[in-house]
Amino acid sequence: MPLVRTPEDLQSYLEQHGIEARLFRPAGETPTVEAAARAIGCTPEQVIKSVLFMVKRNNRREPALVLVAGTAPISYRALGEVFGVGRKKVRMATPDEVIAYTGYPVGGVPPFGHPQPLPTFVDQTVLAQPILYAGGGDDRTMMEISRETLLRITRATVIDVTSAS
Repeated sequence: MPLVRTPEDLQSYLEQHGIEARLFRPAGETPTVEAAARAIGCTPEQVIKSVLFMVKRNNRREPALVLVAGTAPISYRALGEVFGVGRKKVRMATPDEVIAYTGYPVGGVPPFGHPQPLPTFVDQTVLAQPILYAGGGDDRTMMEISRETLLRITRATVIDVTSAS
């Protein structure tokens, strides 16, 4: 099993790469977007999820990290269109796959700082907020980051996978 990274590892990554972002532990629990928003004192639309998907192509599964804001549901049909495959060839990664590809556990996956760079896609919903809150390395730590910094560091492709049904 791969080594699980921690918020301390993410903090080191931020410092080594000169990334302007702040890790912190909210006073309250953050098991859901709504709870995280309450604990932070922001809107649910400012909380982003880093969701790892596995895309089946040519008999291989390839990882793709999708960043979405708030509680908007992700459309598998739209994801399939983005990846050029049918929706049934896209699935959410298992917890073990999440650790293997990102280094972090489900619930704390940051949008960058993984063992190897991942193809990263950001849903257009994220662009509406100037300040965002993402996973900070574990299920109790959050990262505050500007939209501009997030887009610059991730080099994410902007997509729309939440407005389609």
